[in-house]
Formats: sequence, structure tokens, C-alpha cells
Amino acid sequence: MPDTATVLTRSAALTDEEVVSRVIGGDTPLFEVLMRRHNERVYRAARAILRDDKEAEDVMQEAYVNAYAHLAQFDGRAKFSTWLTKIAVYEALLRAKRRMRYEPLDDRAEDTLMPATLSPDPEQQAFGGELRALIEAAIDALSDGYREVFMLRQVEGLSTAETADVLGVSEDVVKTRLTRARHAIQQNLLDRTGAATAQAFMFGQSHCDQVVAAVLARIS
Repeated sequence: MPDTATVLTRSAALTDEEVVSRVIGGDTPLFEVLMRRHNERVYRAARAILRDDKEAEDVMQEAYVNAYAHLAQFDGRAKFSTWLTKIAVYEALLRAKRRMRYEPLDDRAEDTLMPATLSPDPEQQAFGGELRALIEAAIDALSDGYREVFMLRQVEGLSTAETADVLGVSEDVVKTRLTRARHAIQQNLLDRTGAATAQAFMFGQSHCDQVVAAVLARIS
């Protein structure tokens, strides 16, 4: 099997759709390219639902294995990244609901998006010392339904239409939830963090390697 560097080098100019076509045609090692390209988005989507790093990584593995098994069903009507993220969201929601840790939203009601104790006390801030930790805590404190929208729209940069497609809700629902989530995450926090938001929940190289290796072992 070619090493990672070789696989990534020879596929750098290929689109996701071209990679998918080659994987379906029997070039299985190229599936690694798709995982490495989209690991961070898939991780962030799963973690937004589960709020647990390890469970999010478990869901990633299941999502990738399922995506590989059904790769021939990808018809190209949506971006591959959207199709893959939908699979991860579905897997994460199944796991969360099995553990009775997810409460679907009624968007007609006024929801409490965060507990009153959103802002860390001075001792916690001094201990953490980094804005990234404050951002992650604020996002984690959002209610089910709002976290996913904020993560996909604000952090990952998906469009309203893409987010609606991934989560299976209307574009109006996405807009409403994003607005409420932004207000719930205190405006002064957002003002102070700015560019640092993009650093929240990054999927590091070591975690990336672990997930890729585990999936490749299962599909080989």
C-alpha cells in the first residue's frame, strides 16, 4: 500500500468527485485523501452534537466506514463534503439519542440557549488563559440544535443552504437558530475573539492519523 505522502501528492490536483470515482474504480488507498481533506469538518459536526471528543472520533470512524460502503450511491447532486457531513451528523444524532443526551428543539418556543453560568469565573479564566478555551466552552453551552448550526455556519463556513441540507431543516430554521446562537454567545466574547473562532475544535495531526489508520484497517 502506498505511503501517505505518496497518496496525497499524486491526488493533490484531483477534486473530491474525481477521487470518489477512482476509489469506486478500485483505487482504495485514495479514500485516505477524502478523510484527510474533511476530517476537521466531520469532527466538528459530530462533536457539536455529542460534546465529547472520544465519542466524536468514534462517530467519525463509523461515518467513514458507512460512506465508503455506500460510495457508489454518491450521485454528485450535492458536494461530497456535504454528503459526508450528513452521514456523520446522522451517526452522531443516533448515538446521542440512544444515550438520551439530545433534546430536539421546538423552534416555536423561546429556548434557553445557555445556562446562566456561561461566563467562566476569574479563577477559571486565569487557569485556562486562552480565548480558544472560552470560545469552546461558550459553544458547548449552547442547546442541542443551536450548537450544530453555529458550528457548521460560523466555524466551518457552510452556507445556509448547505447547513440546512446537512441537518435536515429549513433555511429559515438555520437563520433563526444562528441568530439566536450568536446572541447567546455574549457579543463581547465574539468581539474579542474574532479570528480565533476558526481555531476552535481543531482536529490535530495525531488524531487525524489515528482515525485514518483505523478506518483504512477496517476497509482494507
